[in-house]
Amino acid sequence: MPRLQLFEFNDAPWAPAALRETLVEALSHTLRWGHMLDGLVAPLARCLQSAGTAKILDLCSGAGAPADVLCTAMVKRSHDVHFLMSDLFPAIDRWEQLTAANRRLSFVREPVDATKIPEALGKGRVRVIINALHHFPPHVAREVLRGACRDAPGVFIAEGLVRNPLSFAAMAPVGLLALLASPALANDKLLERAALTWLSPIALAASVWDGTVSSMRTYLPEELREMTADLDGWTWTSGEYSHSRGLGAGSWFSGIPAPFGRGSG
Repeated sequence: MPRLQLFEFNDAPWAPAALRETLVEALSHTLRWGHMLDGLVAPLARCLQSAGTAKILDLCSGAGAPADVLCTAMVKRSHDVHFLMSDLFPAIDRWEQLTAANRRLSFVREPVDATKIPEALGKGRVRVIINALHHFPPHVAREVLRGACRDAPGVFIAEGLVRNPLSFAAMAPVGLLALLASPALANDKLLERAALTWLSPIALAASVWDGTVSSMRTYLPEELREMTADLDGWTWTSGEYSHSRGLGAGSWFSGIPAPFGRGSG
């Protein structure tokens, strides 16, 4: 199916803050409660092994839940990793809460442009982008991906959905529970969140829209390969992983450069 660059409420500046925060937090709970990223542990571990490092620079970290959830899943499976979260718009308050509970996480306080990663920051770290690349239109996604590749020992891109309008449906049972629980778990804007979630269908409708749109914005592996086709020496692999008791699927795209990529495939 063709990729559609539609808007999502959770990153629309004109959407009410209470709605955006509710959607982001509901997604965070969904990833955590549904173990939605467990299927990424094995391919990311292979990428790190080929790159010869356990250090990860997490780009476009957003609220930080994807990095925290994936990091926790890897540690539970005995992988010694460390995630350094970064974003052009750092979510300092949220990241401080996550790092206080997870010693395998740290973060960069200053804004980090994924297209121009400081050399000292990126050195020796595999660049990871989880559930974020689909937010960018093709020309920006291309620059983000190529920026992630610059002087990197490895790159790993992951999305929790595939390009299918029904892809989001598999997450519905856990996602609905997470959405309904969000006002009770929030620290602020309680009345606004309750009105959006419990007293009206607004949050539910926005969540369904965002999830469906996210699947239609997801990049296919062949599109990512095209974006990096002129980068010499890189070995790329890709695949899908299952979640939601096998009913849902996500995708991953991984690259290792020469000399790291010699003999890899």
